[in-house]
Amino acid sequence: MRYPWLSMLSLFGMGFYIAIAIVAGIWGGHWLDEKLNTNPLWLIIGLMLGIAVAVLGVYNMLKPFIASVNKADSNKKDKDNR
Repeated sequence: MRYPWLSMLSLFGMGFYIAIAIVAGIWGGHWLDEKLNTNPLWLIIGLMLGIAVAVLGVYNMLKPFIASVNKADSNKKDKDNR
């Protein structure tokens, strides 16, 4: 790997993305609960939406890594078959 710190930075960014998505969902749900007086309905919905956004975002961030691993595996199999 040419720049190992680049992978570390993307993992660090992924952690921030997860935290921000979940906290934003909780904050938005709590704010709606206060405005609509529906404790804890929107808090739970916001939490679930934050988790869903975090999971989808992490999956999209990991796609290039997964593709590179699959490419490396297929290249290794091709070399082994020669």
